[in-house]
Amino acid sequence: MRKINYEVIINKRIFIFFIVIGVFSLVLFSKLFSVMIIDNKIYSEKLDSLMGKRITLNRAPRGRIYDRNYNVIVDNKAINVIVYKREKGTTIEEMIKLAYEVSKHLELDITKFNLRAKKEFYLAKYSDICKKKITEKEKDLLKQRKLSNKDIEKLKIERITLDELNIFKEEDLRAGYLYYLMSKGYSYEEKIIKSDVSDKEFAYISENSEKLEGFSTKVDWERVYPYGDSLRTILGSVSSSSQGLPSEEKDYYLKLGYSLNDRVGLNYLEKQYEEYLRGEKSEYQAVNSHELKLIKEGKMGNDVVLSIDMNLQLEVEKLIDEQLYKTKNEANTEYYDHSSVIISDPNTGEILVMASRKLVGDKIIDNVNSVLISPITPGSVVKGASMLVGYETGAIHFGEKMLDECVKISGAPAKCSSVLDLGVIDDIMAMAKSSNVYQFKTAIRVNGQEYYREMKLNFNQKAFDTYRNMYHAFGLGVKTGIDLPIESKGYSSVDKSAGNLLDFVMGQYETYTPVQLLQYVSTIAMNGNRIKPHLLKEVRDSSGEVLYKAPTEVLNIVDVKRENLKRVQEGFYAVMHMPGGYGNWYTDDKMDAAGKTGTSQSFIDTDNDGVIDTETITTSFIGYAPFNSPKVSFMITSPNCSHINGSTYDFVSLVNYRLTREVTKKYYEMFGL
Repeated sequence: MRKINYEVIINKRIFIFFIVIGVFSLVLFSKLFSVMIIDNKIYSEKLDSLMGKRITLNRAPRGRIYDRNYNVIVDNKAINVIVYKREKGTTIEEMIKLAYEVSKHLELDITKFNLRAKKEFYLAKYSDICKKKITEKEKDLLKQRKLSNKDIEKLKIERITLDELNIFKEEDLRAGYLYYLMSKGYSYEEKIIKSDVSDKEFAYISENSEKLEGFSTKVDWERVYPYGDSLRTILGSVSSSSQGLPSEEKDYYLKLGYSLNDRVGLNYLEKQYEEYLRGEKSEYQAVNSHELKLIKEGKMGNDVVLSIDMNLQLEVEKLIDEQLYKTKNEANTEYYDHSSVIISDPNTGEILVMASRKLVGDKIIDNVNSVLISPITPGSVVKGASMLVGYETGAIHFGEKMLDECVKISGAPAKCSSVLDLGVIDDIMAMAKSSNVYQFKTAIRVNGQEYYREMKLNFNQKAFDTYRNMYHAFGLGVKTGIDLPIESKGYSSVDKSAGNLLDFVMGQYETYTPVQLLQYVSTIAMNGNRIKPHLLKEVRDSSGEVLYKAPTEVLNIVDVKRENLKRVQEGFYAVMHMPGGYGNWYTDDKMDAAGKTGTSQSFIDTDNDGVIDTETITTSFIGYAPFNSPKVSFMITSPNCSHINGSTYDFVSLVNYRLTREVTKKYYEMFGL
């Protein structure tokens, strides 16, 4: 028998053992090296998403909105809310039981309980029944990881029928809707269950919070408006906690670090200055799926100070309201329902007053957004820009006289200045007495022709472009740049026939917004500097420290000869001061104002069938004061203030004259010049 060498065998086995250990150690080291070094970033991100995720909770109120004198226009009011945060270890069954109990004591709007949410509640309540909706094949696909758990849950929900949902009674729907509110979002997030909480509801939750695990009462906020509906349409609105981010802008806000349930400004000033007004939320770190650690305390948003003077704003609104009621009792005013007033500092572009009031039945409502989005036919107020074209092209010269007579173009009705011909007039008198004929004959020259009776007017694209470019330079037909997220450019026609050129130069062809007309007259007052109008004056933090001051921004300088613009200014002065000037009595002589009146034909759809069926009169005024050193500019308009009967009108309301006189008088009383 061969002798077994146990020592050799043992040594071999030890050697093999160490080789195995070495290989294993090498594999383990390689894996650790991969995890710790190569895949460090990947696993760090995974860990962070699971355990170290930073969470922000939306409890910080928005900043306030003030007027230029630091009167609060928009404030926050503390409100009681009921919230729910799922506690660690709480099962779905316990949540459902809790929903049934609490729903007995809350008023809930179950109309918001949609079909998808009902199916999800059914799935949670009858999970065993829903399991049977999955086929064996689908279960195998799940095991093979060809279907995910998410896919399976989706299939279950899709297969829940309406007949199955019909078993729900009133109490089930109430509990189901509450369960839906409790389940939204992440488990570590507090959900606002109800914000319009009654004293009884608040007391029930407060007194029973220990047994109603996860439910509690908190203080939230809502926007309040100390001045009622004044400026209400442009102040904007804020989403509720339940609304969260608007769906159409969700991706945009998420990229900026917002959460889905964050409250944001939805429109106008609240939206425009969201970056300033939004509160700085408390920041937490997720310790686990149920615990949060406070990292950073939240704070209130910054305050926005507007250029608006609320004292003057309220006085102007009162004057408009008075004229609305008074004018509606006059003849021929059945389609008149609103007037608008904008007052600014032409040197800075600051808006001091932006008011528009509308009569709806017997009630007057805020209509201020109309000055941004509702263009009007301006009429003769645009003649300053028209006259400049004449000077700049050499079509007319200072002091040139023309015969004001009805102009007759071949194949077209006669076009006149007014009921009576004005006779021989020069350019200044033409502005003072608002001669249409002077503008017609000038435009014909710009068109490359000279007027004679029954002439054929040729179409000249260059003439149209020359006038339109001049208008654009003053802000007519282009956006003003005002700091609001919505603004109309007005209507620019593409129907450019030769005859339309004559309508163009007297303000009867295209439409402009009141804000554009304000910028236009302010540009004249500022010697051709087109300044951006704005409502923001400054931004302050909660302690009152100024963080930002809105600058004066010159958008462009109108490229015209200084003497030509000065001549237009003199024409505007003549409107207000020359005997027989159409602006006489519009303002007190103490104001030493310059300006221009306008009366235009308007066309409206009276029966809302999409067809224009009625011709009306719109009256407007633009101006600035004092003439030699402008401190204030005005735009005042009363659209559709009179109704044209047939081819003539029986009466043109004097509402805009009265309103202009009262508004300018009030401004002078309060501030002087």
